[in-house]
Amino acid sequence: MRLNLVLFAILISCSLGVVTSQYKARKLFVELQKEKEEAKRLDVEWGQLQLEQSTWATPSRIEKIASGDLRMKVPGPSRIRTVFPEKEGR
Repeated sequence: MRLNLVLFAILISCSLGVVTSQYKARKLFVELQKEKEEAKRLDVEWGQLQLEQSTWATPSRIEKIASGDLRMKVPGPSRIRTVFPEKEGR
């Protein structure tokens, strides 16, 4: 009789362990799915930001802002200087 009670207690504890582990596994799976959705959303946002950056950085737009808003001009040939790097070993 005592052996049956011990075995029954072990069975109950094992059953509770199985239920607990399945609950945790389902909870982690739901969390994983949420993180995957977040990763997809961030990937889409990253693509949109790259597109926006390429739009803002077009040479024609930069030139328009430089000449219009900042009143910058291309320097004349007499004001352009070419700088050559020093040779190694000097």
